[in-house]
Amino acid sequence: MAEVHHFTYGAFNPIAAFLLAFLGSFFGLLSTARARDARTKGRRNRWLLIAAFAIGGGAIWLMHFAAMLGFEVPASPVRFDVPMTLASLAFAVIAVGFGLLMVGHGRRSVPKTLVAGGLTGGGVLAMHYTGMLGMHVSGDIRYDMALVAASVIIAVVASTVALWFTVSVRGWAPISGAAVIMAIAVCGMHYTGMAALSVRLDQNTTHHVAGFRPLTLILPITLITAATIIGVALSALQAMTEEEFTDGAGTPKRGVHAEAGNPWSLKQATMATAARRPSPRPVPVRSPTNG
Repeated sequence: MAEVHHFTYGAFNPIAAFLLAFLGSFFGLLSTARARDARTKGRRNRWLLIAAFAIGGGAIWLMHFAAMLGFEVPASPVRFDVPMTLASLAFAVIAVGFGLLMVGHGRRSVPKTLVAGGLTGGGVLAMHYTGMLGMHVSGDIRYDMALVAASVIIAVVASTVALWFTVSVRGWAPISGAAVIMAIAVCGMHYTGMAALSVRLDQNTTHHVAGFRPLTLILPITLITAATIIGVALSALQAMTEEEFTDGAGTPKRGVHAEAGNPWSLKQATMATAARRPSPRPVPVRSPTNG
């Protein structure tokens, strides 16, 4: 078996992975809290979709990729297949989105959360092992099934707890604490799955490994991350703006924000003011008096 390193850059990779998992979980939980307050199904689904990208794309997939940058096999090049890597991103977002839609509508119940957690955990595992399938080395990658089973348990439990948090926690302090727990669970699942990996080298393919270098993917991954963050932020701001100026059902609020929902032009305002203003009384004309 070949020697395998999981922390090539020291503490940088696990710290970066944890921070991404925490930030993604934190923003995702903020979005699910907004979803619970939404008065229409469409707005609730919008917030849940934003949360799916924050948790699935940020807390899970970006964490996975940041941690994978520290993976190295000294005796072999390590390359990544881009289509498989992007497929793992799709698995993460779709799995989390499906789970959020299940628990985000209707009454909160333990059986529904358990079923959604199992399905979401399966999607997270599909993300992880699809990403690993897209990693190429000059040999065969094998897994210790006991550790794989442990990663399955961690993924399902972590997904279930995360979904329970999405329908339960409110306030900055509880959300921050829940995000820390979710980040620890996500990172624990990843490194447990990586600990199950071993590499058996093939000397005939040592210098012929197809794919892209891990560091080569940093720029496109950074651009995708920036585009995702900007898109999520703009969607959240748009949703908050619409909720601010409407009553939650799509109709403009009355009162202080009514003008913002239905702005008047200057001409309309002038005509309305003139219509409300009383006309001046005529001044009587006095007849001239004789001197």
